[in-house]
Amino acid sequence: MKMSSAIRAALVALTAFAGLSSAADADDGFVSLTIYKAGWIIGGSGGGGVLNFRGRSYGLSAGGLDYGLVFGGSRTVLRGRVSNIYRPSDVAGVYGAAGAGLAVGRGARAIVLTNQKGAVLELTGQQVGLMANADLSGLAITMK
Repeated sequence: MKMSSAIRAALVALTAFAGLSSAADADDGFVSLTIYKAGWIIGGSGGGGVLNFRGRSYGLSAGGLDYGLVFGGSRTVLRGRVSNIYRPSDVAGVYGAAGAGLAVGRGARAIVLTNQKGAVLELTGQQVGLMANADLSGLAITMK
């Protein structure tokens, strides 16, 4: 039995529309995190914050490890956008980064991270303390 070209075209259009609508359901939220970091060669970080998503607030915990040239201690307050999330739990996951920096007193920070669920964090803020680093780091964020 042959399928008419009009029916075939309608099915292709419907399939394409269904794919686009699921991508359009992704939303953005606002994240604020306070991270405390300390180390000597191997470092650790921990802290917490809040996710604001679709009019509600959700508590976050953050922690991680750094390996490379890590020296000192700092407190960093980051704020920014999280994109490509469907539900609050999409923010939870492991974010990895390679970076270098130096903070003596106050310094500015900006970072873009992606987790295994596709959530993208775009954060900026202030780092206070004495910290020198050229390292690989991982940050795990969990919901409280």
